[in-house]
Amino acid sequence: MKKLENKFIITKNYIRENPNAKINDVAKNCKVSIPQIKKWIREERLAFSQESGIGIKCDNCGKMIRTGRFCTECKTKMINKLDNAYEKPKPTAPHKKEKEKEKMRFLDK
Repeated sequence: MKKLENKFIITKNYIRENPNAKINDVAKNCKVSIPQIKKWIREERLAFSQESGIGIKCDNCGKMIRTGRFCTECKTKMINKLDNAYEKPKPTAPHKKEKEKEKMRFLDK
């Protein structure tokens, strides 16, 4: 686990210093497998610049993205679907018994 974390730090620093590096160059110079680099990208631990040309496909539509699992459009669609998936509670008028409980009462002396 520590070795993998150290490789991640080396890879992250290499990408910062070489923003235009190709994924093969990153893998070779950092001694990390390409699938491991793609895993870090999907986990949003790594992100590449637009100039690098490195990208992975959105899991939903296949559009090229720089980090994560889904493109912005697919994320927005999923959020909207989730918002509409559950019925929002409608405001209701308080019951008569609740209104009676809320009345002010005075103590007789």
